[in-house]
Amino acid sequence: MLGQDGLVCSAIGLGCMGLSQGYGEVDEDQAVRVIRQALDCGITLLDTAMSYGEGRNERLLGRAIAGRRDQAVIATKFGIVRDGGNVRLDAHPDRVRGDCEASLARLGIEAIDLYYLHRADPNVPVADTIGAMARLVEAGKVRHLGVSELRVEQIEEAARENPISALQFEWSLLWRVPERDVVSAARRLGIGLVPYSPLGRGLLTATLAPRDIDASSFRRSDPRFHGSELDRNLAQVATLRQFAAERGLSAGQMALAWLLAQGPDVVPIPGTSRPQRVVENAAAADIRLTAADLRRFDEFVPPSGWAGDRRSFAVPVSMR
Repeated sequence: MLGQDGLVCSAIGLGCMGLSQGYGEVDEDQAVRVIRQALDCGITLLDTAMSYGEGRNERLLGRAIAGRRDQAVIATKFGIVRDGGNVRLDAHPDRVRGDCEASLARLGIEAIDLYYLHRADPNVPVADTIGAMARLVEAGKVRHLGVSELRVEQIEEAARENPISALQFEWSLLWRVPERDVVSAARRLGIGLVPYSPLGRGLLTATLAPRDIDASSFRRSDPRFHGSELDRNLAQVATLRQFAAERGLSAGQMALAWLLAQGPDVVPIPGTSRPQRVVENAAAADIRLTAADLRRFDEFVPPSGWAGDRRSFAVPVSMR
């Protein structure tokens, strides 16, 4: 269960962004197979955004769930606007209804299960945007509200305006900064946790090759994938792979199991372009790590062993 107002989904979701942008070209038919494989595996939470591929990702998701709408919990977002290679923030209350209706049309559905504010608009109070989103719930166009990559004070502001079911933010073994304050703040407010990039943009699968870094705009611009920071992170990944292999697991499965072990309110949304990887990721939901496992985990793969600051569009915090 995400939040306290009745949103129920699978323990692991599917992040769909990489099927349309950021990680190289993906054939659309292949992308549809990935999404349908997720549904076949019991993954219900499917995550997209109006900005992903300038709307193409929502249309792709709509095609994939045609005839299977009742098996899916659809999450999409607004507030990041892409137009012809330009990107900006715009979450003005006057735009909210129109953006929602455009997403509904691209998805081919009547109501969005989880509608996120993708990023806070620096020119608009968060409460004003959330208020406009709440009117969508009243109109039956949206069922639950979420926020993404907000600071603690912004999360609190949003929750004062309307119940918030989910907070989406980057969290993984590779990026543990949210554990300082964001995770505890969301829990204090009864908000579910939806980590994106839970496999460290692919690094935690222990399968990345140099060409994979070069082929991805997200990895090319991220210091964690270059120089001495990458060397340190690869050493950690090698230990992670060994630790996982002792239990008959892949490194990626262990990384997802670690996140799931942080609490029943955590629903990671790994992305992939391969149906077989969906099956592997879904299986991580059945892995149970004990408190003793987690203590040993931190000894083998210490939090201080990871290196590098992150780069992502309009994120509110860094290592410092």
